[in-house]
Amino acid sequence: MTENQQLHPDPFKQFTRWFADAEQAELPLHNAMTLATASRAGKPSARMVLLKEVDARGFVFYTNYQGRKARELKENPFASLVFYWQPLSRQVRVEGAVERVAADESDRYFASRPRGHQLEADASSQSQVIKDRGFLEEQFKTFTQMFAGQEIPRPAQWGGYRLIPDTLEFWQEGAHRLHDRLRYRRIDNDHWVIERLAP
Repeated sequence: MTENQQLHPDPFKQFTRWFADAEQAELPLHNAMTLATASRAGKPSARMVLLKEVDARGFVFYTNYQGRKARELKENPFASLVFYWQPLSRQVRVEGAVERVAADESDRYFASRPRGHQLEADASSQSQVIKDRGFLEEQFKTFTQMFAGQEIPRPAQWGGYRLIPDTLEFWQEGAHRLHDRLRYRRIDNDHWVIERLAP
């Protein structure tokens, strides 16, 4: 991979190219990504989430605002994402600040979700200790009955976050472990520098 021949100067457009390649390859959950956060004390945690939108503003995912990841983002509003498309021998790392998306954006996305997913957002107190699965199923049943025959409003405790990157690294597997690592580093709002890293 040569910077001049294959890399787009805009990291978001470069990401969109690779993301489209993963989608066209029909990879399962091609929008799955590892989200790493850390507490105020620097204790890390990571989990898989789904990318729901990407544009020049950043990478968007949705979750419960009362779960562990949300608590950590409130304490330490920086995070890292990792996409790994093994059949394509590609990886993308993204790092930056995180902010909540606007309420109307969360409303629109919530309205587009399958009804069962909407009900789950009400039924689950994410990351809280519960007695057993029966309790969770009973909560789901309660909200199913509560909203029978009507639209389900977005719960106040559920919505989106946007990671606003300051660095993105594109990794392509190479022969003899001579992998290509190209990093975009933001130097101001509209300009990026591209740097090659040793594998």
